[in-house]
Formats: sequence, C-alpha cells, structure tokens
Amino acid sequence: MMKKALVIFDTKFGNTEKIAKALAWGLEEQGIAVECINVENVSIDKLPNYDLLAIGGPTHGFGMSKPVKELLKQLEKIDLREKHGFAFDTKNPPRYWGSAAKGIEKRLAKLGIKIVRSRSSAFVKGLKGPLHEYAEETFRKIGVEIAELL
Repeated sequence: MMKKALVIFDTKFGNTEKIAKALAWGLEEQGIAVECINVENVSIDKLPNYDLLAIGGPTHGFGMSKPVKELLKQLEKIDLREKHGFAFDTKNPPRYWGSAAKGIEKRLAKLGIKIVRSRSSAFVKGLKGPLHEYAEETFRKIGVEIAELL
C-alpha cells in the first residue's frame, strides 16, 4: 500500500513554503503520495489518514509562529500515535536565535508521534530572505531520506 505524507507549513515571506515544497518533491520522488498545504488549510480530522506529518514554519521570537502553535494544540484532540513526524523551520543563521523546529519536534514526540528524522533548519539571508543557496536542494534530499525510512 502506498505511504501517504502531509507536509504542513506556515510562511511569512514564502521561504518556508519553498522548503516545504522541496521536501514534498523528495518524498514524491520515492513514491510517497504527498500533499503540501498551508497550516491555515489543515483539516484536523483528516490527519490520521497520513503515515507522515511534516510540520514547519518560520522561527518567530525564538520559537514557533502562532499558527503553528495553534495547529499543534489542535493535534492534542486526535490520536496520532504510531504516525511518523518530522519538524523543520526557517531562521536566520545565528544559532542562538532559537528554532521553531525544536519546539515542533518536542510537541510531536509528546503526542506519541515517532520522529523519523531529527529536525532541520533552512537559513535565510536577512529578515525576508532569500534562502541560502542550497536550502531547497538540501530539503529535497531530506525528503528522499525520510521516504527511505518510512
């Protein structure tokens, strides 16, 4: 049976959407059925239908954006144990600026979701971007890697 993945992203300047789509592309290359959607369009009741939930967003105020926090709170209402999860984010290079992915990964694990691969960040230049040169290709490769682990 074909594995199904849902890549959920929040984005402010389009950078997180770009890496989400690259991640989805890598998963698709390996035969995974993938949907890639903005956090605002998530139907919570459909999430149990997926084998993998990849959730990402921009790092805001050292952590997750408000829409991502709200989504993760909604996930507490459904049983996602035994599902696989992956967390990602975009952020500025200095590591001390926090990480949305760190918080996302921690919340996914708390819900009983198996973290299939450690979180990953894509760096942006300046506040609005663009993404660093190889970010999209890196996330495509991460998608391929995750697909092989499912």
